[in-house]
Amino acid sequence: MSNLAEKAARNLNLLRQKKPLIHNITNLVVMNVTANALLSMGASPVMAHAKNEVREMVTLAGALVLNIGTLSDEWVASMLMAGEKASELNIPVILDPVGSGATVFRTASAQKLIEKINIRVIRGNPSEVLSLGNEDSKTKGVDSLHTVDDAAITAKILAQQLKTTLAVTGPTDLVTDGGRIFRILNGHPLMGRITGSGCMATAIIAAFLAVDEDAVIASATALSFFGLAGEIAGSESIGPGTFMVRLLDALYNITPDVLEKGARIIEG
Repeated sequence: MSNLAEKAARNLNLLRQKKPLIHNITNLVVMNVTANALLSMGASPVMAHAKNEVREMVTLAGALVLNIGTLSDEWVASMLMAGEKASELNIPVILDPVGSGATVFRTASAQKLIEKINIRVIRGNPSEVLSLGNEDSKTKGVDSLHTVDDAAITAKILAQQLKTTLAVTGPTDLVTDGGRIFRILNGHPLMGRITGSGCMATAIIAAFLAVDEDAVIASATALSFFGLAGEIAGSESIGPGTFMVRLLDALYNITPDVLEKGARIIEG
């Protein structure tokens, strides 16, 4: 655990030195808060989804986020264009299959992106992850009807089949590449009471992927950082409104030393 905490601190330090550009093709609900989260932690966000520019924009990025939260055929086309260019250039791509399992369109779109693009990490709640491996699995909108433990076996199998890393988030997060498994114990209940916490987690993983080629370690350390920010924000908040503001403050103020001391990542 101490070694992983050291890696978390190293990744945060590298991120703040390099300030990687994170290209987000993300949903309309969370664009502002996702951009603010990336800025607060030390990365540089860009929200670009027009087909006219996504190929060019992604060449400048350290990582690409594909988030299907407010989906349309045109946006899927842009995601495919950007993702294929990123794959060609070996730029890490992270997919957030928001609401996969709720409708046929969402599930099929997520599966199409996985099929066509070299996805380095898939980050979702348990129901979203289960929907990618089991067409009978359902979700309630963007909320999970399952626990992380429910999705653990599926995540491990899917990671092996897809040759990718699965990050399953909930009260305890789980990250696996089909071989290694890490559980992240950091977090706070108020993280589930604000819009966009999962989308923020995805973007933060992307920022860590921009400085760490090991997708499992990058994902686990990113989620620990985000969870610790939630703990700090939650300890000073009276409800979701104050929590959102203090979460951004915590992302800004956490130092590598604070992260090393506060990271709670366990293997297995």
